[in-house]
Amino acid sequence: MLETTYKPADIEAKWYETWERAGAFACGRRSGNAARTDGAPFTIVIPPPNVTGSLHMGHALNNTLQDILVRQARMTGHDVLWQPGTDHAGIATQMVVERQLDAEGQSRHSLGRAAFIDRVWTWKAQSGDTIIAQLRRLGASCDWSRTRFTMDDGLSAAVRRVFVTLYREGLIYRDKRLVNWDPLLQTAISDLEVEQREEPGKLWTFRYPLEEQPDRFVCVATTRPETMLGDTAVAVHPDDERYAGLVGRRCILPIVGRPIPIVADSHADPEKGTGAVKITPAHDFNDFEVGRRHGLAMINVLDARACMNENAPERFRGLDRYEARDAIVAELRALGLLERVEDHAMALPYGDRSGVVVEPWLMDQWFVDAGTLAGPAIEAVEDGRTRFVPEQWTRTYYEWMRNIQPWCISRQIWWGHQIPAWYGPDGAIFVAETEAEAMAAAVETYGKAVDLRRDEDVLDTWFSSALWPFSTLGWPEPTPELARYYPTDVLVTGFDIIFFWVARMMMMGLHFLDAAPFRTVYIHALVRDEKGQKMSKSKGNVIDPLDLIDRYGADALRFTLTALAVQGRDVKMSESRVEGYRNFCTKLWNAARFCRMNDAGPIAGFDPATALEPVNRWLIAKLARTIEEVTAALAAYRFNDYANGLYHFVWATFCDWYLEFAKPLLMGGSAAAQSETRAVAGWAFDQILCLLHPVVPFVTEELYAQMADRGGAVLVDEAWPVAIGLPIDANAEAEIDAAVRLIATVRTMRVDSNVPPGARIPLLLRPNDGGAMAVQVDRDRALIESLARVESVQVLSGEPPKGSVQSVCDGTTIVLPLAEIIDVGAEKARLKRELGRLEDEIARLNRKLANPAFLAKAPAEVIATDRGRLEAAAQAVTKLGEAARRLAEL
Repeated sequence: MLETTYKPADIEAKWYETWERAGAFACGRRSGNAARTDGAPFTIVIPPPNVTGSLHMGHALNNTLQDILVRQARMTGHDVLWQPGTDHAGIATQMVVERQLDAEGQSRHSLGRAAFIDRVWTWKAQSGDTIIAQLRRLGASCDWSRTRFTMDDGLSAAVRRVFVTLYREGLIYRDKRLVNWDPLLQTAISDLEVEQREEPGKLWTFRYPLEEQPDRFVCVATTRPETMLGDTAVAVHPDDERYAGLVGRRCILPIVGRPIPIVADSHADPEKGTGAVKITPAHDFNDFEVGRRHGLAMINVLDARACMNENAPERFRGLDRYEARDAIVAELRALGLLERVEDHAMALPYGDRSGVVVEPWLMDQWFVDAGTLAGPAIEAVEDGRTRFVPEQWTRTYYEWMRNIQPWCISRQIWWGHQIPAWYGPDGAIFVAETEAEAMAAAVETYGKAVDLRRDEDVLDTWFSSALWPFSTLGWPEPTPELARYYPTDVLVTGFDIIFFWVARMMMMGLHFLDAAPFRTVYIHALVRDEKGQKMSKSKGNVIDPLDLIDRYGADALRFTLTALAVQGRDVKMSESRVEGYRNFCTKLWNAARFCRMNDAGPIAGFDPATALEPVNRWLIAKLARTIEEVTAALAAYRFNDYANGLYHFVWATFCDWYLEFAKPLLMGGSAAAQSETRAVAGWAFDQILCLLHPVVPFVTEELYAQMADRGGAVLVDEAWPVAIGLPIDANAEAEIDAAVRLIATVRTMRVDSNVPPGARIPLLLRPNDGGAMAVQVDRDRALIESLARVESVQVLSGEPPKGSVQSVCDGTTIVLPLAEIIDVGAEKARLKRELGRLEDEIARLNRKLANPAFLAKAPAEVIATDRGRLEAAAQAVTKLGEAARRLAEL
């Protein structure tokens, strides 16, 4: 028997354990009840959360949407693989363990590399699966038996194979280039891991004396005086006539005394500053390119800690970059070479993890030729093999891919995939999948065995993540899973990792398997607080999804996130919304209790087409339309329309109207009507549970078990409802819809007129001029009397009694004689408000229909609908005006 109160904590863990024991989430199985066609595969790979992670609201949204898709796919007969796993998160994980060591008075360097890596693995074994357990609490139905980790043996083998292959194809190379160097983390980071922050700064203009003419100067402006010690040129624009006579000459770099050339280059902007710019190729990305074009020396004056190195004059060596800045400016001022100082707003590059200003730093690193790999990835989207939903993200993808730069993939940390490259005594590089292969190649090169030194760097975390769709399926081995489940069907992810991850998976999948890794990329928005602000600890507005699950249940959280997941619009989250959707789950629970108490349960072999009662045929038609609408919504990734369509049907159509309509039939109808109504209610409720299961799996599974003896079957294996074959009785729909509108109008009139809830008053209906009424009074009189709380329903042939209030519904005037009950003044005010609303509506529709742009673009049916609304509003104003005049006589 169903408990009186819905308590999610009592059912959620129970059912998740049941599903797992039954292997309900495993790929390759055939669900017991699901109507399968060809059992075609349906595959989603989870965006692997960091092994350091804990479930946040973004995870909750992302995984809820994925779970909806895979649960529905199972119910539609697909062989579903939702591939789970976690990411080793190189820098983030290393930082966690290093903080632990620091608290113990140790460091990774005091442990040594091997011991430190062992320590990280120990931490991973103890704490690394926290987020997996949290995803289970959310209800995620991944095939956990296939859980992978980006540094497990199989994925590590895939990483080595990809690296070696790309190296041999010339698409991975080692080069001395500028990288984003994080002086706190002591590693290079990618452009995508750098965030620009606007801050106030200074612009210093210095005088550089011309060689052999110390009384003449070239004035250059800079925001970074500390890097001037590495200047190797001054650039001016080729068309800048002010400097035409200086191109080819040299000036003297102050403090250092080094002659540097004056070159003509379009990088210099004649409209900016003095038009002359200092060129420091080792410390600025634009200057680096200028240096390459002109063959300039590249002098690095900073060390890994962002302190001045041995290339700076001795008095500056060891100074922090900002200390050196002050010292250099002071010395140039003393030399009379400081022209001016101005306030200057500037964007500074910060490491997104360390929070310190990163340095463009010249060093040897490993790079991927991303430009070459990007070509096929762009074509795959252009020709429709992969599509973005919403489509607007296609432009973002193109913009980045068509301007892609070489990808620096080496990181100077210890936790991660160590680069499979070894160096010989003379610096020769041997790239191989194993040390034995590298040694063999060295013997072939040197003619004898030599000592090799392995590259100490590790790969960017996103390198291994880029292989996720196929490495998790066993590649590079030709596994049956790879043949069956690749390419995947859809990727569900946030827009913030389109560049980090989506683009790189596209490049790698196309290069190594000649197929884009997914057919659809669904991009969801951010989850923000109820005011639309980004959640952050500093603002104190972070909402913990686990707290919400504890208070309201996983189903309430899932439904909230789904109902708010409008394409292209951020989710504004609040606890009150979750509470509201918990109430929806309670409504569903109470509907189940009503059905059980009235013996309305599923009947084997029941055919909805046999139903005869108009109310039952009305419900069947409404359900058929709902099935079509919500199925189409999911197919189009309109998750909010799916959730809100079901919310409206369950709350309003089924609970508020149908169950109320069913009560008279169940309690006082004929035996046939009672039997039919029980069967329809039980059948419809089963269909509702199936439709809702992907979004609220726990409560629906519990109710499915409680509604009938299922012989061990579970809802997770049920078939998805289909509308084909369900009768849609347009006459029954029209009849009951008219009754619903009439009853709703009467209820509103009673409330607006302050009629006591228990008062039973006559309901008088006056037909329109044609004499017809949409509502079937004779057949539906009992329903109307019961639900509208009126003592009788009569058709009025003459004038309404004095002291009546009136309204209009479907062209029929509704009359309630209330002279002895109502507050006349309040009723006059109500009519005035209603007349005002209708007049505003008429004005709005008139403006709309007089707008040439609207008439030119709007479909004909939309224009016709608006004209019909205008006519109906005008008629309603006329009738309400008459009612107001009659009320004035009271």
